[in-house]
Amino acid sequence: MPSMHAELERTEHPVDVVERIAAVNDWRFDREDDDEISIDVSGGWTDYHVAFTWLPDVESLHVACAFDLKIAERRRGEVNQLVSLINEQLWVGHFGLWESENVVIFRHALVLSGGAEPTPQQCEAVLKAAITACERYFQSFQFVMWAGKSAREALESAMFETAGEA
Repeated sequence: MPSMHAELERTEHPVDVVERIAAVNDWRFDREDDDEISIDVSGGWTDYHVAFTWLPDVESLHVACAFDLKIAERRRGEVNQLVSLINEQLWVGHFGLWESENVVIFRHALVLSGGAEPTPQQCEAVLKAAITACERYFQSFQFVMWAGKSAREALESAMFETAGEA
């Protein structure tokens, strides 16, 4: 459907807000053009590669978060099943397979229609949602890929939380 209005003038480019967050946190980042930034963030399990992309046609700031875990063809079906099980639990964003890179990716978007300006807090919340989801489910993907577990077994194993201290 064609846009009913011209894009409104923004006081600041949405990706500029994300760049400031990356700089303040001393994260390594690369800004290839005005509409995209790639950030490397260290997590508890692995490093995450986070890309924010401004999509002016839909007035959305898209975030994609990937981690280094290549999906072996023989385990692709089980990984797809795991993605489906995980997505049933998520309230924001979703996991999928990035076919061209053969990796798992978490995606979400901040919709800024009508010329809405993103706040640093909104951008941080989107980034936090991506990293939190990846941290929470990273082991499940490893269990499927390296331990040969079924999607359901992997999810149950990774979701096991201990109580108290040893």
